[in-house]
Amino acid sequence: MARRILLVAALMGSLGVILGAFGAHALESAVKDWGLAADEQARRLVTWDVAVRYQMYHALALLATGILAVHKPTKSLVVAGAAFTLGTLVFSGCLYVLVLSGVKILGAVVPLGGLGLIVGWLALAVAAWRMKLE
Repeated sequence: MARRILLVAALMGSLGVILGAFGAHALESAVKDWGLAADEQARRLVTWDVAVRYQMYHALALLATGILAVHKPTKSLVVAGAAFTLGTLVFSGCLYVLVLSGVKILGAVVPLGGLGLIVGWLALAVAAWRMKLE
């Protein structure tokens, strides 16, 4: 369990760096070529940045979850790991697709990913509360 959580954390973090670099370099110039109004271009770049930021935050949360699971594996940590992973896929993933495609209905799905992230934090809190520290 801990190994999988740590692996996903590492992959999510590396992908976050790649997507952040893409957003800062290639996407900025590409958005200008899409024929969008300047305010829409700016909105899409900000949205991309939010997606990358939340992905990186939750890669770190997964890393902490995995490290805790190495020492004290619990169901709460499994739930936290799954919720962080699914929440990030839905939250950041929908934002990435929204930016690239312009399909605005995806904005309605994003809060479900946010709910998954909240569940992850709450499950991590439960794990911490129940943890016996020596």
